[in-house]
Amino acid sequence: NTEYAIRKILASGAMPLVLGGDHFLTYPVLKAYAKKFGPLSLIHFDAHSDLWPDDDYDRIDHGTMFYKAVKSGLVDPKRSVQIGIRTTTEDYLGVNVITAREVHEKGTAWAVAKAKDIVGHASTYVTFDIDALDPAFAPGTGTPVWGGLASWQAAACLRDLAGINMVGGDIVEVSPPYDTTGATAIAGAHVAYELICLYHWARTQR
Repeated sequence: NTEYAIRKILASGAMPLVLGGDHFLTYPVLKAYAKKFGPLSLIHFDAHSDLWPDDDYDRIDHGTMFYKAVKSGLVDPKRSVQIGIRTTTEDYLGVNVITAREVHEKGTAWAVAKAKDIVGHASTYVTFDIDALDPAFAPGTGTPVWGGLASWQAAACLRDLAGINMVGGDIVEVSPPYDTTGATAIAGAHVAYELICLYHWARTQR
């Protein structure tokens, strides 16, 4: 299964870069990471918090997996931050939130500085839902929401996060059937490349 496969990769000393696909897959990945690193800091780019309450642990979906990750101790909410959010959730479970509007109005430098202050030097997993981008830049996804990040804002945020202790990451929710121009796949590929660079930076600066 996914958790077992990720554990084997981590045991080898490598970092798995996970590509998706439904965002729920981050949950078994986090389970594998938490076994090695303990509770993780999470930097989560998304339009949605994915913190909808669901205490049935026999099922998982792309709107509830971070609720379960926080509740089961895989993620430390106080050291975690969501960037690009533009939908509402009743209870963020202590996870810090930087809305898309705040990024637009206060700037990427402000958002990155706040995110770095939150995660500090903790082992950090970066998960990027492609719908963090505005549909104008990434239409090929299942739950697009207007008002999102522009491509340049996402690029600036990812590049300026250099220096965090990134231990893993993923890019998810790219849906080829909806990606009629190929723009979403291009954006996803660029995010993947930036995640590889963040991981490499963390290793070379030690």
